[in-house]
Amino acid sequence: MSTTTPAAAEPRARFGDLLAAEWIKMRSLRSSYAVLAAGALVPIGICVNSARSNVHLIERSANPDQRTAIDPLHAAFVPEAFQILMVVAAVVGAATIFGEYAGGMIRTTFAAVPARRSVVAAKVVVVAAVMLAYGAVVATASFGVTQAIYDSVRIGLPVTAPGAFRAVAGSALLAPVAALVGMALGALVRNAAGTVVAIVGVLLLLPRLFEGETYRWVKEIGNAMPVSAWTALVENPARSLQPEGPVRWVSRYPVTVTEAWIVFGAWALVAVAVAVAAVRRRDV
Repeated sequence: MSTTTPAAAEPRARFGDLLAAEWIKMRSLRSSYAVLAAGALVPIGICVNSARSNVHLIERSANPDQRTAIDPLHAAFVPEAFQILMVVAAVVGAATIFGEYAGGMIRTTFAAVPARRSVVAAKVVVVAAVMLAYGAVVATASFGVTQAIYDSVRIGLPVTAPGAFRAVAGSALLAPVAALVGMALGALVRNAAGTVVAIVGVLLLLPRLFEGETYRWVKEIGNAMPVSAWTALVENPARSLQPEGPVRWVSRYPVTVTEAWIVFGAWALVAVAVAVAAVRRRDV
């Protein structure tokens, strides 16, 4: 009499295994290295150039007030520079989604792990962690190098100066927030070119539609954009309270620091929810 032994059931993938798999996938994207390198060097270079230009202006100016007219925190976080960082982070985050759909690897992934929500959660954790470290490196380097340059004319700020650490932290968090938004758009569009266009439209162009001060509801929508929140976080509080100096434009409906942190958190949470819903409900 023969007996048969049932085949041993395959063990279910643990979340740690999914994290390891997603890390391997992300690390294997060779194009990401060049994109991340450019996305770090270009913003830092723009900020360093701004600081050097301001130092030359101070050294060549006969006006003794020129030194106090320059905000050393602004050069460390030039808006255009960190908008580039935001787009780069979003594209890298999106590539973790649309890259698998474009190459068909997503079918293999879901065949091995049918729990789509767990797969997306692992992607979110890996992307957020990597982009947080990336953003911290860029923000810290930009602040450190620009303030070292400003030290030559004795206006450099330490990280303990009012608003300095907040600016570094907000700029570091800008990268993972943008990356998660990119993931959500990648899950919705599932096409490289289309996703990049969507990223630029949502993160850069959409806020421009709500810059007006005529109607409060228009401005409040603009205040809810990630770039507006970041702008509030990197503002130098010493300059905003300074009565003397050149006349500066002040918004009638400014973004508070608390509101800025809430905006960052809300965009991250909504982006994760959209990515999960898009992956779960649509066919591969």
